[in-house]
Amino acid sequence: MRWTVLVGLLVLAACGGSSDDDEVVVFAAASLTDAFTEIGEAYADDGGDEVVFSFAGSSELAAQIAEGAPADVFASADRRNMDRVDVDGDALVFATNRAAIVVEPSNPTGVATLDDLADPDRLVVVCAPEVPCGAYTATILERAGVDLTPVSLEANVKAVVTKVALGEADAGVVYATDIAAAGDTVDGVAIDESLNVMAEYPILALTDDPAVSDFVEFVTGADGQAILHEYGFGSP
Repeated sequence: MRWTVLVGLLVLAACGGSSDDDEVVVFAAASLTDAFTEIGEAYADDGGDEVVFSFAGSSELAAQIAEGAPADVFASADRRNMDRVDVDGDALVFATNRAAIVVEPSNPTGVATLDDLADPDRLVVVCAPEVPCGAYTATILERAGVDLTPVSLEANVKAVVTKVALGEADAGVVYATDIAAAGDTVDGVAIDESLNVMAEYPILALTDDPAVSDFVEFVTGADGQAILHEYGFGSP
């Protein structure tokens, strides 16, 4: 299942960089959708250029950039996919996140721990292993000694939340920020800190346009960090 959210009009050109000098084109991990949408609006209100977003799984975005998609900025949910793009090691970590178990409202199947996800009577969905949330999930399950057979592997974390919210799955492993963003459509179950991971989010300017650098500075500065904190992201 492919889950790509386009905010505004993204016009693809044959070479890298935005096709409009008054736009900053940002490819960002799906888990950043709500926070970055607000950041883009705040940046424009502060006098910056219009920001046009493409949200998807970090692995999908990295592949698109490698194939020449015209992105000005890449914000990944992990270092592994950023390393596929960042040949010079210039990316900056701007936020952190934690994993959590997402369940249906009121947790009708009574999921309390990671061990409960291995119950064959429960329908569990997780992210595909090439996606950051999938890699983090694999690490967490290995630490917990849980052997899980998911009913599906999703292309990004938003797809996992959606399947649980729609009742197509009993539970999944996502970021805590995604559970908060989903409101009352889902509930969350914390993962023991000794088993959890700290997800680091790096950001990279892909062009030397001053407006692109300004946007990255806005994200890493006080205003951008305040918005990220409102959505539950931690400081780098």
